[in-house]
Amino acid sequence: MALKLNVPSIVCSGCGDTITKAIRTVEPEAKIDVDLAAKTVTVEAAASEESIKQAVVATGHTVAEA
Repeated sequence: MALKLNVPSIVCSGCGDTITKAIRTVEPEAKIDVDLAAKTVTVEAAASEESIKQAVVATGHTVAEA
């Protein structure tokens, strides 16, 4: 399942690294693409959308509804 999240609080590659690590705790095999310019995180994972969103929010970032 491919999931594209709008994360307006991403400002640097460090933010992307933090989010990537958090998602990998939920889904170690996830394919993650962080687009700093678009402020999006695209995730291909078997984990539920809700669990991935919760991982992102747990890092202190916000997930905006599309």
